[in-house]
Amino acid sequence: MAEIRAEMVGTVLEVVAEPGAALAAGDTVLILESMKMELPAVSEKAGTLTSLVVAKGDRVQQGDVLGTVE
Repeated sequence: MAEIRAEMVGTVLEVVAEPGAALAAGDTVLILESMKMELPAVSEKAGTLTSLVVAKGDRVQQGDVLGTVE
């Protein structure tokens, strides 16, 4: 299992993949907005998105777990 974590403090701007989605390494799971920049949160490995613990509009802190991939 691999965790997808926030690289910076930000707000979830858009959810791109829902739980159950098949992901390749490098696929975007969601977009964070931080300091007027849009930052993709990507899967580090191929697999299935098993959980997503944030929703559009949620505020996240650097290092927060956003979801998991198995």
